[in-house]
Amino acid sequence: MKQTFTKEFMQANCGCYSESQLNACSFMKLDVITLTDIVNSEIRLKDKFWFVCKKAATTEENKEIACSVAEIVLPIYEKRYPENKAPREAIEAARAYIGGHITLDQLWVKRAAAYAAAYAAAYAADAYAADAYAAAYAAYAAADAADAADAADAADAADAADAVKQQLLDYLNTFILFTELYL
Repeated sequence: MKQTFTKEFMQANCGCYSESQLNACSFMKLDVITLTDIVNSEIRLKDKFWFVCKKAATTEENKEIACSVAEIVLPIYEKRYPENKAPREAIEAARAYIGGHITLDQLWVKRAAAYAAAYAAAYAADAYAADAYAAAYAAYAAADAADAADAADAADAADAADAVKQQLLDYLNTFILFTELYL
């Protein structure tokens, strides 16, 4: 995983940020910009995941990210639909495919069963469609699910959403640290 970036790289790869928005970011004031600086900055969680997935991570890393963020938000889905085990099975199948334990045809069967709920995990593991966008979509879905966390009242919903967002951020930081130390 790419760990350091120049200001020129950031300006050329700023996504939906204008030049003035990008220059206002805390990491743009640094001489050497690290991935950790970006992830711990003030930019939105969705944008952090987009950058990691699109600009720093490899295809294999994106597959892992997609499955992991789907697992983080899975409890939100399962709370609302406790009888539907298809999303969990699809994530398990995506991991099994990534690990070489099932075939692409077997993955497609699981994908069809849980297409809408586990779209990002199955898509990321699909050999013909796995690219940086898959994990970015998973991150977007995870952040959106966190925003829509189901709870008894508005305060509980906000707390639940904040807790899931923190889990996602913690995951991202841990993943980056792991790749920096061991890969």
